[in-house]
Amino acid sequence: MALLPILQYPDERLHTVAKPVAQVDDRIRQLVKDMAETMYDAPGVGLAASQVDVHERVVVIDVSEEGNDLLVLINPEITWYSEESQVYEEGCLSVEGVYDKVERASEVKVKALDENGKPFEFHADGLLAVCVQHELDHLDGKVFVEHLSLLKQNRILTRIRKQQREAKKAAAAEKVTV
Repeated sequence: MALLPILQYPDERLHTVAKPVAQVDDRIRQLVKDMAETMYDAPGVGLAASQVDVHERVVVIDVSEEGNDLLVLINPEITWYSEESQVYEEGCLSVEGVYDKVERASEVKVKALDENGKPFEFHADGLLAVCVQHELDHLDGKVFVEHLSLLKQNRILTRIRKQQREAKKAAAAEKVTV
């Protein structure tokens, strides 16, 4: 298994719409293992393949307290959204250090394939419902900050770009010329 690099917002590749997985094979199972290891190491509760620059419809989620209940979703689809909504403070492994409240459906029904290509369906509420919607947004090329007001989006972008500039300056200062 391997830790995969996670794309950071505002990387344009995060806006790529993922293609369906044509066949669940050993390559996809390895991707799932690597994504799970990356998610647990980060640490996070969900990771979409789009975030690791693989633009196929694969998601791993684990909202358990112990981090031992991995849910693998291949070609996931939300088949039903509740009319009721809930507001959760979300964060994202691709938008480090940013947390904000996002309103989403309280409950969803999902159909997907597991890591063996077997179809299954489930009902999700609470944190799992939020996580499923968040990760499927990634597969559709959308990052959670895009649910926020334009003012908040611009503030986040300004802060991220400032951090990137400072990191580049620090890295340049550490270089020693001979």
